[in-house]
Amino acid sequence: MKATEIERKFLVRNDGWRRCAGISQVLQQAYLSRDENAVRVRVIDGRSACLTIKFRTSGLAKDEFEYEIPVEEARELLLHASGRVIEKTRYRVLHDGRNWDVDVFAGAYEGLTLAEIEMASEDDLPTLPQWLGREVTGNKRYSNRAMAAASHKPSLHVWAAEDGGALRL
Repeated sequence: MKATEIERKFLVRNDGWRRCAGISQVLQQAYLSRDENAVRVRVIDGRSACLTIKFRTSGLAKDEFEYEIPVEEARELLLHASGRVIEKTRYRVLHDGRNWDVDVFAGAYEGLTLAEIEMASEDDLPTLPQWLGREVTGNKRYSNRAMAAASHKPSLHVWAAEDGGALRL
């Protein structure tokens, strides 16, 4: 199914979001290509899976095509990852009538927590929760794709210092 994705991404300053957290999902995801367009496979809670293809259009917008696939096939595709498999738990957090996704990373990126909000348009101005840190929309080092492609384990201590301690290690 085709959709247009417009989102903003932020570092998370503290655990204040947890009191409003709803459902969570454990995600394993990997990228199957390193070209400009992204092909991602994702396993959700070990029970469902999807294949997503993203094309950057303009500004914050991306065309996104997502297809449900069998979990067994997704697990096999993870073995063909171009780079590392990203592991994280995603929490749905309601703030001011809007749903935020808060990703708590595990594995190589343990200690990193990011929040994203999907918007109807680039002009959308959601109310920002106090638990947010610095906005990192467009900062490639915080994109899942770039993290998956990193050739070495990242130094989150350096990131924490650069980002004013927003990363809890």
